[in-house]
Amino acid sequence: MANPTDDYARRFGLDAPEGLRTIELPDAARRILARGSVRRYRQDPVPDGLLDALLACAQSAPTKSNLQQYSILVLRDATRRRRLAELIPTARWAAEAPVFLFFLGDVRRGRRVAELRGYEHCNDNVDTFMNAAVDAALAMQCFIDAAESAGLGCCPISMVRNRLDDIAELLALPGGAFPVAGLSAGWPEQESKMSMRLPPSVVIHRDRYDDGALADEIDAYDERVFAVAPIPPERQRHVDRYGVAERGTWSENAARQLSLPERADFRDWLRRQALNLD
Repeated sequence: MANPTDDYARRFGLDAPEGLRTIELPDAARRILARGSVRRYRQDPVPDGLLDALLACAQSAPTKSNLQQYSILVLRDATRRRRLAELIPTARWAAEAPVFLFFLGDVRRGRRVAELRGYEHCNDNVDTFMNAAVDAALAMQCFIDAAESAGLGCCPISMVRNRLDDIAELLALPGGAFPVAGLSAGWPEQESKMSMRLPPSVVIHRDRYDDGALADEIDAYDERVFAVAPIPPERQRHVDRYGVAERGTWSENAARQLSLPERADFRDWLRRQALNLD
């Protein structure tokens, strides 16, 4: 058991609340509080037995109505790995990690189960899509928690949705299955870097939603982050359109990213993939 005060301060750049200073957290909870993504791995393999155990942990995640509307695809074939690296060139390090997984929303299985038992599948809608995506995300987080407790490092990769047709071909995805995220994992070659998060006063709401103080809170958050990790020009978003920001702050970068559409064809691709979003 450990006191979480220092980890809280690093996570938010703020003093821990009084109540948090008087408790001790289990090691598993403190590990989550202090976690960070890892983007460089040793090439030492992850033993099959450990990977099987971690995949079992992923399948132990909560799932909507026990429908289990997700799949996990382990990508091992060297030729397919090389193709993946071509599809995500700015994240080749992820494609070359000892372990690379795809977490998929999977509506296909439920359709087939209904057919096998003689029922019509009548839940092709946006709620089903959301349930499948959430199921996959929960499974991925359980895998991450278990993997990091075993000493591995992990990093989710949303970039796999940048080339949807190519990824679907690479993985031979049938209708009803879609990528939520990729995940690289392996033995870390570097220490994970903790990212400072938005303050709880912005994210946590009590009894009613209230963002009345958002502008001031974002300004203060920008200052805390900028003091320890200003965003350099090479990591600023859309400098070709907006130029290099005088101050590389979180909100400037986030606003720039949100100002241009990303994956605007995702809905059309999902329809082609036999997913109904009505």
